[in-house]
Amino acid sequence: MAEAYIVDAVRTAGGKRGGKLAGWHPVDMAAAVLDAIVARTGIDGAAVDDVIMGCVMQGGQQAGQVGRNAVLAAKNLPDSVPAVSIDRQCGSSQQAMQFAAQAVMSGTQDIVIAAGVESMTRVPMGTTATLFMKEGLGNYKSPLLEEKYPGIMFSQFMGAEMIVKKHGFTREQLDTFAVESHRRAAAATDRGAFDKEILALDVETPDGIISHRTDEGIRADATLESIGSVKLLQEGGSITAANASQICDGASAVMIVSERALKEHGLTPLARIVNLTVTGGDPVIMLEEPLFATDRALQRSGMKIADIDLYEVNEAFAPVPLAWLKHTGADHARLNVNGGAIALGHPLGASGTKLMATLVHALHASGGRYGLQTMCEGGGIANVTIIERL
Repeated sequence: MAEAYIVDAVRTAGGKRGGKLAGWHPVDMAAAVLDAIVARTGIDGAAVDDVIMGCVMQGGQQAGQVGRNAVLAAKNLPDSVPAVSIDRQCGSSQQAMQFAAQAVMSGTQDIVIAAGVESMTRVPMGTTATLFMKEGLGNYKSPLLEEKYPGIMFSQFMGAEMIVKKHGFTREQLDTFAVESHRRAAAATDRGAFDKEILALDVETPDGIISHRTDEGIRADATLESIGSVKLLQEGGSITAANASQICDGASAVMIVSERALKEHGLTPLARIVNLTVTGGDPVIMLEEPLFATDRALQRSGMKIADIDLYEVNEAFAPVPLAWLKHTGADHARLNVNGGAIALGHPLGASGTKLMATLVHALHASGGRYGLQTMCEGGGIANVTIIERL
């Protein structure tokens, strides 16, 4: 089978809800990362075979095929470049990346941009369901689905609390993990670890235009006491807004190419795709699937967890990476070394390619060989991508 290579990966710095990126229309934010990755690689935009855009809340300003609209808004891509928008919940742009790699591996395409965008300020989480429900247009839960899962409203918050109880975690363990996420993210920012992956965006402020290049949600002063003072989301539970991922605006992109494209366009690969895995499991506990998807990915690639130098496991809720560490026996020191979504934010459909941008650049900075990325997704699904630094 043909190989697929990552030649560049870029992301915006995260913006808090109502924060510095709130003034950016999501289509234009997505167009900005598309333009950036074409410019950074130096290719002719007309050579791009396809754009696959992950986006979860495909309504409002993210409706009307947001991927295609981003291409049309881009300056470095002609209208002849096609695009498609996909929703695999939080794994949308990781799946975009896997579809892109599969297209290249199959030999049907040579240059594909996988990307993601989410303005959680302008298209709030859940509104694509709730707005229809408020208008009396029905609920996503069909009669047959209700028959199979009676009385259950699938909830990520409920799933996170179920993981806490199943694995016996304490509130203090979750909060300690959250503090570490902020500390690692602050340290990474201070030493310039994100400089190569972040696309700065101009932002209008009352004091003039500024360049947004630093993730807005990092709390360098976070302590166990400050994190522990945040109220519980559910009485008797352990999950709080402080030990869960931050609502975030952002966009990201990864360019994946064939060996032929490397030669024809004089591109230098950053990494090679080693394994692409996606699995489905229990939709009620929902967020535990990265554990079992990782088992499958390692088995299919003939690798052990100790063979992997760095892991990016999305911090949707602190118990998810904690359960993943417990299940896999992975080294905590190799996990989310530059912090995770608790500190940096989780812009839903943009998080997959965002994490890959961080992972591939972190591998180059550390000299590690293999990296593994996974994240929990609505419906009890998980993607796993393993790469080799080149």
